[in-house]
Amino acid sequence: MPVDNFSLRRWRALGCETVIERIADHAKRDPDFHPVKDPTTTRWYASVLGQQFELLITGSKFWDPRDRKGGGGAIDLVMHLRKANFREAAAYLNESRI
Repeated sequence: MPVDNFSLRRWRALGCETVIERIADHAKRDPDFHPVKDPTTTRWYASVLGQQFELLITGSKFWDPRDRKGGGGAIDLVMHLRKANFREAAAYLNESRI
């Protein structure tokens, strides 16, 4: 399934907090986290497909300190959390209407 440029731009610009709340089986923001570098960074704990994740999120970017991987935008986040390739992530986002 081809992905149009409008969808790609929209998915890249989406805040990861919005995306994680929609795609995780369970997601919780850590209210006790105090960021060191960027005051807008938040820490989240999420469960996706039976796997547990800890993510640092700043806008549309994320970092997984346990896996030492990060990315930007909804496609990268779906690829990381669901262990999906680009096509699978795009199809998931499209089907989920994110």
